[in-house]
Amino acid sequence: MENTQQETRKPCLTLALETSCDETSAAVVADGRIVLSNIISSQIPVHQKYGGVVPEIASRKHIENVLPVIDQALQAAGASLTDISAIGVTYGPGLVGALLVGVSVAKALSFASGIPLVGVNHLEGHIFANFLAHPKLEPPFMALVVSGGHTSLVHVKGYNEFALLGQTRDDAAGEAFDKVARVMKLPYPGGPYIDALAAKGNPEAIAFPRALSGKNSFEFSFSGLKSAVLNYLNSAAQKQEDINTADVAASFQAAVIDVLVNKSLQAAAICGVEQIVLAGGVAANSGLKAKLGYECQQAGISFFYPDPILCTDNAAMIACRAYYQHQIGDYADLHLNAKPSLKLGARKVGT
Repeated sequence: MENTQQETRKPCLTLALETSCDETSAAVVADGRIVLSNIISSQIPVHQKYGGVVPEIASRKHIENVLPVIDQALQAAGASLTDISAIGVTYGPGLVGALLVGVSVAKALSFASGIPLVGVNHLEGHIFANFLAHPKLEPPFMALVVSGGHTSLVHVKGYNEFALLGQTRDDAAGEAFDKVARVMKLPYPGGPYIDALAAKGNPEAIAFPRALSGKNSFEFSFSGLKSAVLNYLNSAAQKQEDINTADVAASFQAAVIDVLVNKSLQAAAICGVEQIVLAGGVAANSGLKAKLGYECQQAGISFFYPDPILCTDNAAMIACRAYYQHQIGDYADLHLNAKPSLKLGARKVGT
């Protein structure tokens, strides 16, 4: 009888929405780890001509895309709303107008269906993308979250226990990539173009600064590095000197990566963890993955990173995080509101 019950047990399906910036995404995930669908409608072509995300345009596009994306996610998963056990939604951090679209739709679905609503922290979602890519991964571990808006080191002690060790004081690493790429007249988003160009250059050609590189300091700062690159380019242009753009890209990227890798290894050693996970949009950077992977191997630390599709903003990672909140009854009510400056680990999701 017990075996029959186990065989016929229905999986716990989580429907999630992600609208924190310029991707409208909906996903259905089974039992927190199995992605049944992950639909992403990107706005990159819309924002490229502006050289960055325009918040008002992003919000309008989310309104246009969110319901069709939900329909596609349910259809691709072979599920209906009646099969869903929990509805997860990103409520921060992010662009307030963009967040409000997802939050409003998720609350409406929850109210109409009676399905529990789960408010998810976007940064925690990025970390949990690693559980989708690596089904055997378990806490504790050190998480390096690197994206266009965030650079953070997080000690993940359990599925619902986090300790923020440090974060950026100014520009995030991904933001610095985009700003440097813009000055170098590379397309938006600049990160992938800098990464590709860096592979052709000499990372030791230009001595760019490594800020806050002292031992056991877990905060980051990339504004000075960004300024150093801009000053180098402007000075060379004024002197009419030839600029090797590949060397500039490689030297800039090496400066970013050195800081990220060194701080991650120091944090892991201090917290006594033997696993490091990489998360966020910059987790797709080939130079960062190679360097962090090599240094982890030398230190005897296991290294994990998500598939490229799970590095960028997506709803599957939000569904994964929502599942573990659902397991402990960490629900939101219909007063859930967008919190653009939400801190990692915050659990109050009402007003």
